[in-house]
Amino acid sequence: MGETFADYLNGTLGFGLGGTTALTVVALVIALYFQFRSKTYKPVLYWLVVVLISIAGTLFTDNLTDNLNVSLLTSSIVWAILLGITFAIWYWSEKTLSIHSIYTNKREAYYWLTILFTFALGTGVGDLIAERFDLGYGVSFFIFAGVIFVLSLLWKFDVINQVFAFWAVYVVTRPLGASIGD
Repeated sequence: MGETFADYLNGTLGFGLGGTTALTVVALVIALYFQFRSKTYKPVLYWLVVVLISIAGTLFTDNLTDNLNVSLLTSSIVWAILLGITFAIWYWSEKTLSIHSIYTNKREAYYWLTILFTFALGTGVGDLIAERFDLGYGVSFFIFAGVIFVLSLLWKFDVINQVFAFWAVYVVTRPLGASIGD
């Protein structure tokens, strides 16, 4: 969703990369404000934040690449480091990364920051593999789908635990989605 909608706003509607980013970030901040104020799960609000954060993450990587000439390899490494730091601080602070234990604003903040970094990383890695490594989107799709399949087998045979399996697959679905979106 992030890849295709960002491209739609940027190119088709003519907002440009800067305008699309500004519009998306403002909408995301507003949606997050209401999400954090909500004391119950509101599907429309939750999924609005997911869509906006997917677009924002995509645009952050696109801005680094297109406007600041940061290589996809460099941005992917930076996003991976930021994601790793977020996981480490979240776990150190809360002693869990389980999505089933997100019932405080602090845990929800870690969750949304993680989601943002996964989308930014996914755009970078997806484009890096498909475009810069010149493997194409079809091959990229099968690479990421294969990684997800292997992770699911590792979980099924108790090699990795449920929480690790969830986040590992979640992270890999981002470049898979970027490859499909492109």
